[in-house]
Amino acid sequence: MASRVVQQQNRGEVVPGAIKQKNVGAERKNRRALGDIGNVVTVRGVEGKQIPQVSRPVTRSFCAQLLANAQAAAAENNKAANANGAIVVDGALPEKRAAVRKPAQKKAAATTKPKPEEIIEISPDSTEVAEKDKPLKEKAGEKSLKKKAPTLTSTLTARSKAASGLSNKPKVQIVDIDAADVNNDLAVVEYVDEIYKFYKSVENEGRVHDYMDSQPEINEKMRAILIDWLIQVHHKFELNPETLYLTINIVDRYLAAKTTSRRELQLVGLGAMLIASKYEEIWAPEVNELVCISDRTYTNEQVLAMEKRILAALEWYLTVPTPYVFLARFIKASQTDSDVESMVYFLAELGMMNYATLIYCPSMIAASAVYAARCTLNKAPIWNETLKLHTGFSEPQLMDCAKLLVSFHSMAADQKLRGIYRKYSSSERGAVALLPPAKSLLALPH
Repeated sequence: MASRVVQQQNRGEVVPGAIKQKNVGAERKNRRALGDIGNVVTVRGVEGKQIPQVSRPVTRSFCAQLLANAQAAAAENNKAANANGAIVVDGALPEKRAAVRKPAQKKAAATTKPKPEEIIEISPDSTEVAEKDKPLKEKAGEKSLKKKAPTLTSTLTARSKAASGLSNKPKVQIVDIDAADVNNDLAVVEYVDEIYKFYKSVENEGRVHDYMDSQPEINEKMRAILIDWLIQVHHKFELNPETLYLTINIVDRYLAAKTTSRRELQLVGLGAMLIASKYEEIWAPEVNELVCISDRTYTNEQVLAMEKRILAALEWYLTVPTPYVFLARFIKASQTDSDVESMVYFLAELGMMNYATLIYCPSMIAASAVYAARCTLNKAPIWNETLKLHTGFSEPQLMDCAKLLVSFHSMAADQKLRGIYRKYSSSERGAVALLPPAKSLLALPH
């Protein structure tokens, strides 16, 4: 029978008398759990018998010590409360104490009433939690003090920065020069940085190196005369600046590829300007107009024949980054007034007229023109991080080319070729050619 009862219990069948045993066991477990929560109260079972508690020697002794401390503190508080007139019931302080009024006595004005002592009620649970949290708070306070305490390394670093002036140095800010053109579709703000990275990577493809040794009838002075005349023609026709710089580029590339006689040098200039005008202008000058401005030295057929020869020599490769491409961007990065812009173009055209600037790449000429113009007009700072970022050049890298442009400015008034000088002496261009050159830049050592 015993085995059958066990099997029935295992199967989940109801056994008589089992319900009563389960209820009594559950009640005992619940009462034992409630007794364990207080851990200080003697809990008795249903039949009046004491329920055995779990033996925890460490916890019970610690709690007994806390209770003894709490009782001692309560006794001292009772004495203090009795002295102050407080009412104590069964060794515990009531939540609200009635204030005992005493007859007022006359005292000196200088004496002050003593502050009543604050009475803190301590319970065993709160005391235990406070004692447990105390070492954690002390450790946290020690860690915070350790973090705030300066180390020897940080102290020495701060002193060295203060001695060198680095601590007072303001943070360098780079200006977003395209912020005002976000809504301008022609400014292509989304692609402008990539476009100029491409220009920088291919600028050497259309760059011309020294070619005068391969020209038996042409020298540097003849080339300067031709460029000065082309600048005047460009100004008379009121063409775009891109046309002028592309014209000079085409002339140099053709002379570097083909040997040219002195008699045809001006014809090369006319053919180059015709090609550049067709490439850059909406309304290009007619061939007859170019023939008339050359005092009919050449015929229409000769100009068209030279145009074909130039295109064949250059293999129709006309899309090259000229200095003007970089000038437009670098002037925008300079963020200055129109006087600086006119001075930049003045110095750049002087550089294009002189053969000595061919040793520098187009972006170097443009950046040096901006740097020399800021020096001439005393713009502070002469060079900043925004210009350095967009040009890709630092001050030492620009120094030689900038000095060369300033030297051209200092000699412009005394030279026979005065086309550029007269062009930038007009009031519409700020008369920047009449300003004194930046001789302080020339005085700097190489």
